[in-house]
Amino acid sequence: MSPGSLDDIYRDRVILDHCRNPRNRRTLESPDFSCDAINPFCGDEIHIQINLGDNGRIKEVGCQSEGCAINQAAGSLLSQSICGLTVDQAGNLSTKFVTMMKSKSPDLVSNHEDEIINTSELVALYQVRQFPVRIKCVLLAWTALNKGLEG
Repeated sequence: MSPGSLDDIYRDRVILDHCRNPRNRRTLESPDFSCDAINPFCGDEIHIQINLGDNGRIKEVGCQSEGCAINQAAGSLLSQSICGLTVDQAGNLSTKFVTMMKSKSPDLVSNHEDEIINTSELVALYQVRQFPVRIKCVLLAWTALNKGLEG
């Protein structure tokens, strides 16, 4: 991955689209569980509600995020990526995604075994690794999800 500027990330097609048109922005009124996370240093917030179907899969996700474009895009991308998964699958995806974002390996995405990450728009967030202080913006939604899955 060639180094770019932070401005390039904010102009990335996927990140820009998910920030401007966040998916699943609605608030679910009676969720099976909900989770929140706040970064007190920058003020980014994320609020997630999840409904499960009769088959134990995630049927609906509501995701409201405030703050920087990266946080908003990450929340939108998370909400799309976990729909249809079981709670265990969502937890596994979260573990793999967080590991990928925190890894020091520059080629982790191309070598990564998880097809969901490699074949989805989630891979767009990988470029944020070039700016370590911004990784927290990407991971805030995943932190909230993990809190919800644990509780």
